[in-house]
Amino acid sequence: MLDDLNSFIHSNPDARELKRAVAVEMFLKGYKHREIGESLEVSSDFISKWTGRYEHLWVSGLKLGYLGSLGYLEPEQRQSVITWLKSKNYWNLAEVQGYIEQEYEVVFDSKQSYYTLFEQAGISWKKTQKRNPKADPELVEKKTGD
Repeated sequence: MLDDLNSFIHSNPDARELKRAVAVEMFLKGYKHREIGESLEVSSDFISKWTGRYEHLWVSGLKLGYLGSLGYLEPEQRQSVITWLKSKNYWNLAEVQGYIEQEYEVVFDSKQSYYTLFEQAGISWKKTQKRNPKADPELVEKKTGD
């Protein structure tokens, strides 16, 4: 019974599945919920849930059920955003987020999705300001309220 679990632990690259499997393994070896919880920083409910799933479904019960999804933008929408980015003289992340939300009703969970769009448009997202505000006295005045 522990052999399949041990093999799974040693071959599994996903940290979430690994934590589930190690919690179950520790429980099956006789560790108390408190000891497992302190070692893995998990709750007693977490241990009970995954131990129960393992008892019913074996290793397959510990695997992630959700493996991601396709992008929120259709390929033609993505290309449209990239074309829009290329047509601008300067960029800022908030503006891109607002544009995509307004045009396509899409809000990405991660900023990395926006950075990827900048990259695909050939734009470094780290250099998205038109001018350095510290080097432009007019912008510094606006910012400080002078």
